[in-house]
Amino acid sequence: MDVIIYHNAKCGTSRNTLALIRNAGIEPVIIDYLATPPSKAELEAMIAAAGLSVRAALREKDTPYAALGLDDPSLSDAALLDHMVAQPILINRPFVKAPLGTRLCRPSELVLDILPDTQKGPFAKEDGEKVIGEDGKRLI
Repeated sequence: MDVIIYHNAKCGTSRNTLALIRNAGIEPVIIDYLATPPSKAELEAMIAAAGLSVRAALREKDTPYAALGLDDPSLSDAALLDHMVAQPILINRPFVKAPLGTRLCRPSELVLDILPDTQKGPFAKEDGEKVIGEDGKRLI
């Protein structure tokens, strides 16, 4: 099973998502999207596959979003995608592509919607919130 995570190791949500994938017994392809951003076409396809608008895939916090004026509603999707590819910190994370779908995994447990139901044991997020019980079943 090919699972791809567009990952930022500095992001707790991204780390939790990666850990949930691994808890399912899957070693994903990990793409450090800040170093290797998707192409404009790949990004556009990924956003569409996740059922999101381009704006919904933009990251505002800790990015140049405001400085670049990206809150301007007149900006086209193409223009927003150009900014996201040029400055990948503007891409919200983590995106996960799996055979069962593509998701922006915020919160991290959204990844469970696109993984097989094969969690190998209990799982709690870095903050202690329990996601998978002792029986390997989803709690939230």
